[in-house]
Amino acid sequence: MREGSLDAPTRHPIGWTDPDFTNAAKIDQELRRVFDICHGCRRCFNLCDSFPRLFDLIDESDTGELDSVASSDFKPVVDACTLCDLCFMTKCPYVPPHEFDLDFPHLMLRYRAAEHARGETSAVHRQFTKTDRNGRLARLAPGVVNWASGTSNRVTRPVLEKAADVHREAALPKFHGKTFTLRDKTEAVEVNAAAPAYGRKAVLYATCFVNYNNPAIGMAARAVLARNGVDTEVVYPSCCGMPQLEQGDLAKVAGSARRIAAEMKPWIDKGYDIIALVPSCALMLKFEWPLILPEDEDIKQLSRATFDISEYVVAIAKKEGLAEGLGPLPGGVALHIACHARAQNMGQKAAEMLRLAPEADVAVIERCSGHGGSWGVLKENFEVALKVGRPVARQAAEAGKAFLASECPLAGEHVLQGIDRLEVQGKPEVDRARHPIELFAQAYGLAL
Repeated sequence: MREGSLDAPTRHPIGWTDPDFTNAAKIDQELRRVFDICHGCRRCFNLCDSFPRLFDLIDESDTGELDSVASSDFKPVVDACTLCDLCFMTKCPYVPPHEFDLDFPHLMLRYRAAEHARGETSAVHRQFTKTDRNGRLARLAPGVVNWASGTSNRVTRPVLEKAADVHREAALPKFHGKTFTLRDKTEAVEVNAAAPAYGRKAVLYATCFVNYNNPAIGMAARAVLARNGVDTEVVYPSCCGMPQLEQGDLAKVAGSARRIAAEMKPWIDKGYDIIALVPSCALMLKFEWPLILPEDEDIKQLSRATFDISEYVVAIAKKEGLAEGLGPLPGGVALHIACHARAQNMGQKAAEMLRLAPEADVAVIERCSGHGGSWGVLKENFEVALKVGRPVARQAAEAGKAFLASECPLAGEHVLQGIDRLEVQGKPEVDRARHPIELFAQAYGLAL
């Protein structure tokens, strides 16, 4: 037996259809096995709040060991996991193929799947996962919705906090009346036939966030690719299911995976690449779906054809070369690498992309922002989320760059809120957090 593994981490398929997957006794047995290994290692103590909660439980127990911790006390440990995957990808020496076979995030997912199967998922929290429904409704009156959800609204936010458990100070995504799919249909873009990569074809998988909350990301990606000769089609069957994954609703995730993979298949067969515009969604298409439905050939094909947007631009630069016209980004960029970009095991593609611009000045921040999807906006989690993300906020503030960027739009706004709370002299005046592809479009001088 080796103390730790030097092999690349691998993941097993998620056996969610096996009755034992949600068996409470078997889950508790596995929790105790894994938690005891974590207790003896403690390498992940500074990643998120799950591990401090676990270690405090053990240290404050009667024996100082796991045997005197009640199973009923495990839930706060599970609840603090944001499924960022950083412990699995960057810290744990005991992940498969090590014989300890430890996958902490997927064990937390299994616990939540059992809760969901027992009907214990909060009804209010289930409404958060219905991103397509929420987006379609909000776009009917986005001004009203954005006014009501703004942190400066001292009338509606306390009501939202009480009714939906959303912290009154947590920044919430804005909604747009004109979605990315609508803008794509009404705002034409010319493909640059002189670009070295001319002839490439790609589908932009809009994602629920880009479609309803920030179409500018999609328009920037479309414009950059057109400048580089890539003919694009915007396709959005539905949300990838990441919000449902966070709640343990694996059947719903599987349904979304089958539906989207079936709609993407004809495009792939015609030679189109698939580009996801948000790292969490790229992670779902590339890695999580094949683990949930390992025998589905359409999903395997989609996984092989999917790229993160930054990854795709870097691939063009390396293979064909970029179109001319890139200019500098004066003042530099503080760039947060999203956890779900790191979990794709592709390297710092957003940093590589931004460094393709002349006179590139990129300060990379590679640590979890603490937001964790919908987790970080909840009343009981918001302050913890800011605490976890404080090192990111401090690095961003101290970098003193003109731009703040994150591959994860939710993380970017969360980091901004963290910066606002810091007492750091000379903090940069950053108006908003941007996606790296938005900055790359700006470097090209593209009007969006």
